[in-house]
Amino acid sequence: MKNLSIFIFSLLILGACSSKSLFEQKDKLVNQLSQQLDYLVVNSANDSMVPRTFEDGKYGMITKKDWCCGFPAGSYWYMYELTGDKKWEQIATENTIKLDGVQYRTNTHDLGFMVFCSYGNAYRITKNEDYKKVVIEASESLITRFDSTIGSIKSWDWGKQWQFPVIIDNMMNLEMLFWASKETGDPKYRDIAITHANTTLANHFRENMSSVHVVDYDTITGQPVLKQTHQGLNDDSSWARGQAWGLYGFAICFRETGDVRYLDAAKKIAAFIKENNPEDLVPYWDYNDPAIPNTYRDASAAAVTASALYILSSITDEGKTEYAELANKILASLSSPEYLAKTGDNGGFLIKHCVGNMPKNSEVDTPLNYADYYYLEALKYKFNH
Repeated sequence: MKNLSIFIFSLLILGACSSKSLFEQKDKLVNQLSQQLDYLVVNSANDSMVPRTFEDGKYGMITKKDWCCGFPAGSYWYMYELTGDKKWEQIATENTIKLDGVQYRTNTHDLGFMVFCSYGNAYRITKNEDYKKVVIEASESLITRFDSTIGSIKSWDWGKQWQFPVIIDNMMNLEMLFWASKETGDPKYRDIAITHANTTLANHFRENMSSVHVVDYDTITGQPVLKQTHQGLNDDSSWARGQAWGLYGFAICFRETGDVRYLDAAKKIAAFIKENNPEDLVPYWDYNDPAIPNTYRDASAAAVTASALYILSSITDEGKTEYAELANKILASLSSPEYLAKTGDNGGFLIKHCVGNMPKNSEVDTPLNYADYYYLEALKYKFNH
């Protein structure tokens, strides 16, 4: 990392008063983010596709078939909340309705990402019943992937090496199911979310609360038959974004149920992350990469973690201040020049230095639309609470 000592010194100064500093800089920061995303919108304009990343001077554009398709719309909805500018409401609306039809898909577990981040935020902000209907339809599609013998929602349909793969990322889809039960009064969505969370808690975590990425289940017995990674370093390593997904998912589960097992899990995952993060609190892509410190950071994992820590700080008394301050410091680091792009750079994406899939050398040290989404979500939590 260039100018590491200077960066860490400036970060420590910022971190010492990160909460105050970010509040003081709110208007300037939000204006910068608005200009940057405006650059992204203009330069990646497409009638049916949305930007996922930016590499080698080119946008990685995706359709509504991609699991990342809902994040741009979600980011624009957050920008509308942060600025109050109707321009962002219009842009968010246009990018939400691009996804029409995705709610009926039953061949993916990623409907929480695809629909709740887009249509879910759209409904939360506008209260337009058309958006609400889409989210409920997506929830109905998602639960078709639940297997009662296993007690989980199936993740991938591809890959003959697995019978019934479940990835830690799947925890991120449960918030939509909890929401659907509250909105419809039907407990089936909530019941499935709880069962999935319990199965994940039982089988995905090691003693130190580091997470396995993939658990494969026997479809007859319902028991785990294989535990491995797909995007991490190896089967015994701790993939950074997987840790963040788990923290966020169990924080949501505690918020929605009050079950202290989920709070305990979230706190232990947070402790693992805190103990293993580098000084600037942006993790290396895998906590066990032997090349550390000469390897890549994953700022997307930091963004998810910051947002999750704000959620955690809002639902527990014990450690409330510590979780909020840790989130503040992560957010301050992500808001520094090392990770936050200058206007017009990075293709218009906000956050630099993310890693998508290191083992496949895919989206390594690039921007990613979900990093921007969770960064903006963390800012919203900070500025609104």
